[in-house]
Amino acid sequence: MNPEKAPIIQMKNIEKHFGSVIALAGVSVDVFPGECHCLLGDNGAGKSTFIKTMSGVHKPTAGQIEFEGRPMHFNDPRDAISAGIATVHQHLAMIPLMSVSRNFFMGNEPEKKVGPLTLFDHDHANKVTMEEMRKMGINLRGPDQAVGTLSGGERQTVAIARAVHFGAKVLILDEPTSALGVRQTANVLATIDKVRKQGIAVVFITHNVRHAMAVGDRFTVLNRGKTLGTAQRGQITPEELQDLMAGGQELVALEGSLGGTV
Repeated sequence: MNPEKAPIIQMKNIEKHFGSVIALAGVSVDVFPGECHCLLGDNGAGKSTFIKTMSGVHKPTAGQIEFEGRPMHFNDPRDAISAGIATVHQHLAMIPLMSVSRNFFMGNEPEKKVGPLTLFDHDHANKVTMEEMRKMGINLRGPDQAVGTLSGGERQTVAIARAVHFGAKVLILDEPTSALGVRQTANVLATIDKVRKQGIAVVFITHNVRHAMAVGDRFTVLNRGKTLGTAQRGQITPEELQDLMAGGQELVALEGSLGGTV
């Protein structure tokens, strides 16, 4: 990454224990504005625990989180969201029968006064929703279209566009392509690229090496609660990444190409 840029978020030697179970055993990762940092690992590698710690769901047992150069202590996810860390989960928190615009503004409803009444400002919500979705390459039939009629990829894009509109500086995407077809996956990867180009830091959690290589700037591999290394684009092949995810037995052979273990 550009050495003149400072990381927007740094996770330093993060440990997370659940009783006698050590889910994270000293993980360090930094993320820069305008980059897509892919976090890869098989099931049980510690990816979910790590992003829940980054997003304020879990408090680390040990280690430090720095956000924009300052130590951060998130008491709950609302603190992380207020700071600008937004998470789009694999199972989207959307109501299928409600319109795209109502889902887009859920929890942040624009209001207008009509005499003594305070009402949902449909016109503003509809206009913003159509505009933001168009920016992401999705042309809706209309803002009143039910979310349930959208494809899985389009719903992911609604959630991403919503997070960006409401001020995300770091966007965490939890396996956004895992249940999608080829075309829908391509749409989501294109959306990630658009977000990155806006200067937003993207943390892309996946176990699919091909999807990571399509948009990733840097790649960190987690295995059993530890990082095996961070590599920049062009420093590592898909096969090498796959080998690391499979157990890390190739780490010694890759030390020359990895950008140092984090």
